[in-house]
Order: sequence, then structure tokens, then C-alpha cells
Amino acid sequence: MKAMNEGLLRGLIAAATAAVLTAAPCSRAAAAADVVARAGATEITREELRAYVESLGAQEQAALAKDPALLAQVARTYLARRAVLKEARLRKWDEDPAVKAQLDRIRDQALTELYLQSVSKPPEGYPSAAEVQAAYDANKKAFDVPKQYRLAQIFIAARDEKDADRARKRVDEVVRKLKPKAADFGEVARAESDEKEAAARGGEIGWLTESQIVPGIRSAVAGLSPGAVSDPIHLDDGWHIVKVLDTRAPSTRPLSEVREALSAQLRGERARANRQAYLSKLVDQNPPAINELALSNLLSRPQ
Repeated sequence: MKAMNEGLLRGLIAAATAAVLTAAPCSRAAAAADVVARAGATEITREELRAYVESLGAQEQAALAKDPALLAQVARTYLARRAVLKEARLRKWDEDPAVKAQLDRIRDQALTELYLQSVSKPPEGYPSAAEVQAAYDANKKAFDVPKQYRLAQIFIAARDEKDADRARKRVDEVVRKLKPKAADFGEVARAESDEKEAAARGGEIGWLTESQIVPGIRSAVAGLSPGAVSDPIHLDDGWHIVKVLDTRAPSTRPLSEVREALSAQLRGERARANRQAYLSKLVDQNPPAINELALSNLLSRPQ
């Protein structure tokens, strides 16, 4: 798991500290000691919270980056987990032989993974600017962006035979309303479209690449200029009347736009290669001897 950028993480924690302190009040002395939250006698510091955030999954970290206010909820969750840990230790749960064996396995797995990450980590200077440029040039097609359409639509639902006549009459009425040169497509969409979420935006459904547009609509809008409205398009779910608000010609994303993601990809690939090379070296140095007969009975259950 890729750790959150240190600068971003520090910014998130600093930005949300006030909210956390409001949710779990601390004394001025505790705040001065870098405590950001407290529940009873349990306290957490900035460094503890930072370490906990770094242990979260990529999806959770992305949500925090988008909305730093969520950090207050993360602090509450961490405090709850600390309370559970305290309770488990008071009950000496970790001294139970079965639990201790499981904890030892988890610790060994974590230690193995952390060590593998350390020996697999690419050098700090990798990739260089030249290496990023070379990777970009060699994979330029991967950064191609096809033609895009900014579309709005009026949708009239007709999912079965009973709806067919009613829907056709509504479509004819919509076409009549759109016929005048001064007709406002957005206003008609707000009043008539059955797709209410888009209707609230005047029918707008945003930017779509050609491949994201269903074939029946794609062929209808392909020849339209910005501002043009299609004839009614009949699909399985009903009728679609589509307006092309704008278009973008096919393009290639510039290196400046993809540099960070490409660098991260190259570092990830190098780390995986280093990891595999290290494991292969260990296997070569310590050739495994497998008892195939014993292994074949490993999963057998006693009768």
C-alpha cells in the first residue's frame, strides 16, 4: 500500500485538529503536549494519528484527502480501537495460548512484509526525469484521450408495451417544444425528462468519451455540431433526445499532467521486480525440499 504523501498528511492532520479537539475536548496543557483527542484516560497524539492514517487502505486515504473533515471520525474510530485494546489487555486476552499463537503468526507476517518492503524499495532518485520521459515516449498511446462529447438529454421512459403510446405522445410534445429557434433545451429537460437527477441540471450528463456513449446514441451524435439536437432515439429503456453542448478533439495527455502517476507506476514496478529478485535469491541460497507425500495429506480430515 502506498503511504499518503507526508506533506499532505501533515496538512490534513493540522487542518482537522480543531474539529477533533471540539469532538473530544482536551485541556490546554494536553493540547500543548500534542494530544489531539481524548476519551477518558485514553489520549492520542498527532504522531499516533498520523501512523494510524498511514495504515489505512488507499481508498480511505483518498477519501481523507478529498475531505479532511473526516479526520475527526478517524480519530473517534482510533480511540474506540484503543479502548478495545485496553479492555483486551485488562482481561489478559493476549495470554491465552491460542490467541498468543495467532498473534505470533500475525507478527511474523507483518515483520516479513515490512522487511520485504524495505529491501524492495527503489532508490530515492528513481525514476529520474530522463527515465520518466523515456517511459512516457514508449507508452504514449496509453495517454491518448479519444474524442469527447459534453451532452445533455431529455429522457422519456418506455419500458414495456403499455408505455409505448403514452411515451410516443410525450416525445412528440417535447419535439414540438424544442422546434422554435428560441427554445431552451434545459428548461424543457427540467420539465419533461424522466431522468430527474440530470433534469435538475437542465438535462446535462457531462463529458463522455466515444466509448462511454451507448452505440445507439453514439451514432446519432457523431455527426452533430455543438448546439445541435438529435432526433428522438429509441432504445430499450425509452426515448432519448440528445443535445451536444460541446466537443473535444482527440488528444494525448501531456507529460506534465501524468508525470506524478507515471513516476509512482515506475516505482511500483521496480519495487515488485526488486521483491521478486530478492525472493529468488533467497530460494537459490536455500533450496527448498518438499515432502510431497506429507503435503498431499495436509488438508485431509481425520475420519
